[in-house]
Amino acid sequence: MDLLLALGIASAAFILSAAVMSIAYLTFLRGCTLPCFRSRPLPTDAERGVADVPDPAAAADELPKAAVRRYAWPEVESLTGNFTATVIGEGGFSTVYLARLPGADSSLAAVKVLCTGERLHRAFLQELDVLRRLSHPRIVRLLGFCDDREEGVLVLEYVPNGSLQEKLHGGGGALPWARRMRIAFEVAGAVEYLHEGCGELPIVHGDVTAANVLLDNRLDPKLCDFGSAQAGFSSAVRSAGAMVGSPGYADPHYLRTGMVSKSMDVYGFGVLLLELITGLPAVISEEGRVLTAEMRPRLREADGSAWEVVDPRMGGEYDAAEAAAMAAVAARCIGVQPSLRPSMAGIRQIMREKVSSLLSAVDGGSDGKAE
Repeated sequence: MDLLLALGIASAAFILSAAVMSIAYLTFLRGCTLPCFRSRPLPTDAERGVADVPDPAAAADELPKAAVRRYAWPEVESLTGNFTATVIGEGGFSTVYLARLPGADSSLAAVKVLCTGERLHRAFLQELDVLRRLSHPRIVRLLGFCDDREEGVLVLEYVPNGSLQEKLHGGGGALPWARRMRIAFEVAGAVEYLHEGCGELPIVHGDVTAANVLLDNRLDPKLCDFGSAQAGFSSAVRSAGAMVGSPGYADPHYLRTGMVSKSMDVYGFGVLLLELITGLPAVISEEGRVLTAEMRPRLREADGSAWEVVDPRMGGEYDAAEAAAMAAVAARCIGVQPSLRPSMAGIRQIMREKVSSLLSAVDGGSDGKAE
């Protein structure tokens, strides 16, 4: 009897102990797992690199140099003089005003105000997202934005000497050969940075044109207008939105298939390079003759006679071997097969080898890497 009683007491103690351990274990699990199901708090403005007062330490991964300021709508009205400031750019979907920023330096800025519309607001948010990832000396810098209203606003670095399109085709003096090659080299560096150097997600600009290359006070280029840019397209992916690209620059393969890839930008750069070599615009006349269609057979037939396609306004002041090499690069860039086009890094390497003397003659310049 005593033995049975002892066994019963021992069994009861074991069961009680097991129950206590189970309760403790469940309590421990609950403490570990429940936080996983709690909704995470939204990041603050400072954590997302947005602040009323710029904080250089905020969002270091996205903006290595400085945070981007969020402007309220009344501040935008003040910057633009209630939208009466000088208009320095205007298109079908936006107006760009010249503004002077408040502060000690009173620096100038370009305030881009988009038109209203759901699709345009989505495009604004996409452009804003891309610009906040970028920091490169040959890409126009984002200084701030306003998303209070449907009209998205971007506050951008002001670049004073207009666009490359205006400089090439506006009737002024001809750019010298060395400067043209320097511009091509630096634009190629900016696009290479988008494709390879701006983080985990490559970016396709989608509209590399002479109009989207601005010139600073030293006539060094800065790539702008990221309204068509898309992030994450390291290989060809069908675009879900409307077709992008400017007349004369749009990749025919993209227009046929809707497939977005880095080769689109290579094609656009090839057209731009042809403009720099020939002095002709991407669309030559009112009849819509396209530069690539005009030049492709001539590039094949030139066979070293590059002088036949070089801008005559330079009066023969260029290196024929360099012109032939650059014409060959342009021909590869505008090739029918995207897979056979060179990479931007490859283009820059060819330029280093073929026009290095001219490149070194022009001071400064970037190495194609981020700031």
